[in-house]
Amino acid sequence: MEHTPQSSMAGAQDATLASDAVPTRGDEVGADGHRPTHVELVRIGVGFTLSAIACAIPWVALSSIILPRVLESIDPASKESMLGIINAAGSVVALLSNVIFGSLSDHTRSRFGKRSPWIIVGGILAGLSIGALAFTQSQIMIIVLWCLSQVGYNMMLAPYVATMSDRVPEKFRGTISGFYGAGIAVGQTLGSFIGARLLARGEAGIFAGWMMGLVIFASIGIIVVAIWLRERPSTDEGTTRLDANAIIEGFRPPRHAPDFYFALTGRTLMMAGYWMINTYQLFIAQDYVFAGDPQATLKAASTIATMAVITLVVSLIAAVGAGPITDRIGRRKLPVALASCLFALGALMPLLFRSATGMYLFAGIAGFGYGVYNAIDQALNVSVLPNPDEAGKDLGILNLANTLSTVLGALLTPVTVIIVKSMMNTTSTPEVAYSVVFVTSIIIVLIAAGLIMRIRSIK
Repeated sequence: MEHTPQSSMAGAQDATLASDAVPTRGDEVGADGHRPTHVELVRIGVGFTLSAIACAIPWVALSSIILPRVLESIDPASKESMLGIINAAGSVVALLSNVIFGSLSDHTRSRFGKRSPWIIVGGILAGLSIGALAFTQSQIMIIVLWCLSQVGYNMMLAPYVATMSDRVPEKFRGTISGFYGAGIAVGQTLGSFIGARLLARGEAGIFAGWMMGLVIFASIGIIVVAIWLRERPSTDEGTTRLDANAIIEGFRPPRHAPDFYFALTGRTLMMAGYWMINTYQLFIAQDYVFAGDPQATLKAASTIATMAVITLVVSLIAAVGAGPITDRIGRRKLPVALASCLFALGALMPLLFRSATGMYLFAGIAGFGYGVYNAIDQALNVSVLPNPDEAGKDLGILNLANTLSTVLGALLTPVTVIIVKSMMNTTSTPEVAYSVVFVTSIIIVLIAAGLIMRIRSIK
């Protein structure tokens, strides 16, 4: 659950404005031309933080723990490949949905604003789709409903993230992004903890997990829109073309904006390395850390719960501190790159110590790095927007990093496991398979850090 937006205008002039489009309006004025008061900024920050926590809890609990367990109960031999297929299909749907609904929100003209209606409707659709998963054991229906939940989630997400560009001035984005990152960190670690506890309750816990997703997603859009001051009507923004050509235009990638692509590719690879491990943490704990132990599932659940507590503490400290600090020093690029390197160091721990201790060290070191990363990366990406007037569309394109990274993470891990299984001529998952997964994740994340350092338009 994490997000990165950007936009672009054609021409060499646009490239020179990559980091200055918003500040030229005044670094205390949002892209919508409004100078928010302190109370308004607080309410916006609370809304972003609450949404980040609320969405991350069920998403991580369901995608990383509950869904893998359901697939394992249906067919243990194909659990990795089925999880990869479901995540990859959902990510492709999310990729398209994010750009489409980001563009649609840019073109929406209503007295309720251009973002709020999509946020509310998308949340309801996501909640209903996830709730329906509690009532099926069909792999086909699981794929369909998971993809439908991605449509709803990204219908909410694309205009939601664009709100940061619309309403948060450049001067305060690091702080708001920091609290947003803290919310993601808290939500994801609570998601792992809650998911592990639900797993320990068996079938009743799995059903409760799906119902948790239904309630949270269906209500969070309404709650956040209510917390924020009412969005200004968009009817006075003039008429806009909204047809098939306009939607197709929403897929037009930026031109003359190399920093856009460094940010996009860097985040894609960083998050791919993250999801390679976190999406499969249940299987890693079962088949790598506790391989051969008859109590592997229960021990895995206990380990994941402890990891969640560790990650919660370190990532919260990192996220809350990093945003304001980068606002003060005026730097985004180097802290993001260093945070990626710290995550890679954490991923090295389970390789050196194949035990619960190694996983706890991963949770602490990588969790701190990920917390810093989440706190700053959003502000970095908003800062390189070439054209804030098309924030929804271009943030949707940048958010491809989220969906592309999920696709990569969802595919790289099972492909690695399948290749190792084939080479060793076994149907069970050998321990060495996840050693290769950790090595691959480390390499990918370090490449991501190098790409972030190539951004020129911001410090």
